Amino acid sequence: MNTSPTLLMVNAFIGTAGYKKLYQELGYIVVAEWSERKAISLVRRTPPDVIVADFYHQTDFRDRLSNLESLLAAVQSAPSTRILVFYEAAHEAVLDKVSERLHIDTALKLPVQENELRTLLQAWMQPPPATG
Repeated sequence: MNTSPTLLMVNAFIGTAGYKKLYQELGYIVVAEWSERKAISLVRRTPPDVIVADFYHQTDFRDRLSNLESLLAAVQSAPSTRILVFYEAAHEAVLDKVSERLHIDTALKLPVQENELRTLLQAWMQPPPATG
């Protein structure tokens, strides 16, 4: 029986992919997905322990503020999945608006400090506390 936690990288850009080796060194089973639609399907079938995703805002989105809202909405049904997003400073205000409506555990501003990322993900290797 495999007890290693799973980590889903949703790579809209290269931000999350640059840390794949770190994720693996920490003991995560890493699954990479470039398509948000395919990531949502994976989350619905087998929710990962952690999702790491790039966050961005585009002004031409008609019905949403960011690239991640559909994925974040799908993950709400998997409360034990932890969500980490990487974001550019220019997108912080939009990220704040999205995180008011949809759960995000942690957001790290790019460029990410590898030691901060390592510490966070090591802590997440433990099961989340039970909520009641």
